[in-house]
Amino acid sequence: MTPAARPLLLLVFWVLAAPARPGSEGDGGWQRRGPGTSAAGAEEQRCTVERRADLTYAEFIQHYAFSRPVILQGLTDNSRFRALCSRERLLASFGDNVVRLSTANTYSYQKVDIPFQEYMEQLLHPQDPNSLGNDTLYFFGDNNFTEWASLFRHYSPPTFGLLGTTPAYSFGIAGAGSGVPFHWHGPGFSEVIYGRKRWFLYPPEKTPKFHPNKTTLSWLRDTYPTLTPSARPLECTIQAGEVLYFPDRWWHATLNLDTSVFISTFLS
Repeated sequence: MTPAARPLLLLVFWVLAAPARPGSEGDGGWQRRGPGTSAAGAEEQRCTVERRADLTYAEFIQHYAFSRPVILQGLTDNSRFRALCSRERLLASFGDNVVRLSTANTYSYQKVDIPFQEYMEQLLHPQDPNSLGNDTLYFFGDNNFTEWASLFRHYSPPTFGLLGTTPAYSFGIAGAGSGVPFHWHGPGFSEVIYGRKRWFLYPPEKTPKFHPNKTTLSWLRDTYPTLTPSARPLECTIQAGEVLYFPDRWWHATLNLDTSVFISTFLS
């Protein structure tokens, strides 16, 4: 090797080894840093939801499907889907599509239709801690499956199903500090594609203390610190590439710690 070639090789190695920077391809262009765009909250001190990287279907049915949540790691490879969910690619593919937003409150959801690009440019910002749930618009769940089919066909859902159920996708993108307050429905899986999402979960028989029109961020700030250890929920922060399973009728609330892209597979 000639002396002149060594600096070039070192430069190539440095570029390949360097960690992804905010706004780079590593985070899909979602973490646009600037005034007021830092992460909205910290991860929990101790994750109380079990993580499993080697779970079999038999173990899933026996230990989790009907009894408690679990975080699944390495179950599927969604690297292709992740690449298609970068900010640039979603805007290029779906910027003109009309999406339906929901208010982030419990029990009564108002709906607002808006072009996807307008949502991304005007409403995808950090949560105002003082806003109520019915003042907060959230893109999640009301997907036109015909218009979004070109994206969804590249998603590999968790391979664990439940007898007698049919999977349905709900795709979403939300700003730091946003989330949905406590509610419940049928069982399902939720995967984080970009960002981090903190979850709070209670079993069906343990109704959480919350105000249906206050955001998860305000609940975390005002109510969570007053809970005794026995009254606290199961909780954990789901990282990109991880999948959370929640059983039927479990109460849950979510908080996006960063601008997050996520998809749920509801078993109904």
